[in-house]
Amino acid sequence: MIKVLSVVDGFGWGGTKEQVYLLARELSKREDIDIHMAISFQYQEMVDRLKDYNVKFHFFENHKKPNRLNPMNYYRLWKIIKEGDFDIVLANSPHTLDFVRVVYLFLKKKPKLITVKRSASIPSYLSKNLKYKISDKIVCVSKEIRNILEENNFFPEKLITIESGIDFSRFKPENKKERKLEFGIPLNSVLFINVANWNPQVKGQDKLIETFAKVDCKNCYLMLVGLDTDKYAPEIAKKFNVENRVIALGFRKDVPQLLNMADFFVFSSYLEGIAGAVLQAMATGKVVISTLAGGIGEYLKDGYNGFAVEVGYFEGLRKKMEYVLNLPQEEYERISENAIQTASYYSIQNTTDKYIKLFKELVSEKNY
Repeated sequence: MIKVLSVVDGFGWGGTKEQVYLLARELSKREDIDIHMAISFQYQEMVDRLKDYNVKFHFFENHKKPNRLNPMNYYRLWKIIKEGDFDIVLANSPHTLDFVRVVYLFLKKKPKLITVKRSASIPSYLSKNLKYKISDKIVCVSKEIRNILEENNFFPEKLITIESGIDFSRFKPENKKERKLEFGIPLNSVLFINVANWNPQVKGQDKLIETFAKVDCKNCYLMLVGLDTDKYAPEIAKKFNVENRVIALGFRKDVPQLLNMADFFVFSSYLEGIAGAVLQAMATGKVVISTLAGGIGEYLKDGYNGFAVEVGYFEGLRKKMEYVLNLPQEEYERISENAIQTASYYSIQNTTDKYIKLFKELVSEKNY
């Protein structure tokens, strides 16, 4: 039995938290893994989502600013790891690694440390050598991230690729077109959907709205789903005179149903890991139009299982959005089927198998 502690800071929901949840859920089903999770006291949502699974929770972080300066947060995590006799500690984000790095200074018995790198951003010299250096392995969630890190001599001997996984029990093709009426969208209209928490500097939603406003289609609508999209998107939509055709919903738990309601998925990111939102859309059979941020180019092939443009090329994004409006039905169905087949490779079960293989390799060489 391998005892694993997955550590994550903060609360809320997004790509990182989704992956932490899915991996813990799947690990809890494996007889050879004893999975624990260290989280903030405020993170009731993670507890609720995993309540039916055998995941043991430990609370270390009081997520109130300045949370990373609160010595009790470090003490509680130190105590959890010291008393837990874990084989593996999994640091799921850079902020999580801040906590783990300090705690490891005061541990005589140090579990093997796996750090997850979910973007290709290169940490500073200090961060590299003070934080990431102590990792036994650094998991890259896409080949592109690993390639960039290797090119920058970022501990190439520690790098391993384990792609993020998606939950096919939730994301699958269904006919939900009639739900358009719930949002005041005509059934005969064309609906583009984007799923991403509001972060224009990374996700490019402001430029996406501007681009949508230039699309030659008065019968088209754009739906934005994700934390704070409802707060900030309407003002930008009004600026470009499309406030009546841009629907911003904020955070939603019914993302699979919303994807199945839409006609196309559009993604405008500048920076990504594997981009789970794109894979989720492909799993539902959506025809995707996306930038090639991060690892997206590893699976999205222009004209085969979706449509792709270079990062930041919004004129190209507009042209692709207009192009798909005239796709013949048989062409749409062909691309949709290819998208589903492509997404199937990225199941959370495959991801879990790769993590367990890594756990076993590290435990077999463990030498405190």
